[in-house]
Amino acid sequence: MSNLSIFDIIGPVMVGPSSSHTAGAVRIGNLARKIIGEEFNQVKIYLHGSFKETYQGHGTDKAIIGGLLGLKTDNPIIKEAFTLAKARGLKYEFLPIDLDNAHPNTIKLEIENIKGKVISIIASSIGGGSVVINEIDGIKVGVTAELPTLLTIHQDKPGIIAKISKVLEDYKLNIAYMKVLREYKGSLATAVIEVDEEIEGEIIDKIKEITEVEEIKLIGPIN
Repeated sequence: MSNLSIFDIIGPVMVGPSSSHTAGAVRIGNLARKIIGEEFNQVKIYLHGSFKETYQGHGTDKAIIGGLLGLKTDNPIIKEAFTLAKARGLKYEFLPIDLDNAHPNTIKLEIENIKGKVISIIASSIGGGSVVINEIDGIKVGVTAELPTLLTIHQDKPGIIAKISKVLEDYKLNIAYMKVLREYKGSLATAVIEVDEEIEGEIIDKIKEITEVEEIKLIGPIN
């Protein structure tokens, strides 16, 4: 019990009825919004497992839309998420899906940004309002976003991670966790980097100056 916080025991401050089916869904929407990083106007929402069976009764549908609109878990306006989405011009569709070896509370999002690019995100609500981003565009990332989290897409060359780490060191940011992934040698690679302290915009700008870094996103923490 010494490793549990009061949040772990009683769950998040939220609009009910379920931390997994509502608060978790809101947070998945919040994270997806950060991952996209720009305006979007269309989303397909694929529901797996218990989400597929109970999403209307538990308010998962309104929760995920509310999160995509930027609402937080304790915002009562989540109940009006469909109306808000219509006013903003956000088109959405709920569809069933069966995902192999996925957590029962899993959502797959296909989000089309205003440039016509579709980004695919698979995420799970794992209990007590906690979530994990499992995949982004087919790349397994395992992002919880409980700490400030950087996600980079960079050329798969020697020394790139050292350059990114050096920027964080220069700003006295301690790396709590890092994972680097790639599809195959020489392809683009993805780094997931969690740090203990807040990440300022200046740090993002410095990492963008690394010529081999093609994209960088700050996707945590979430409230």
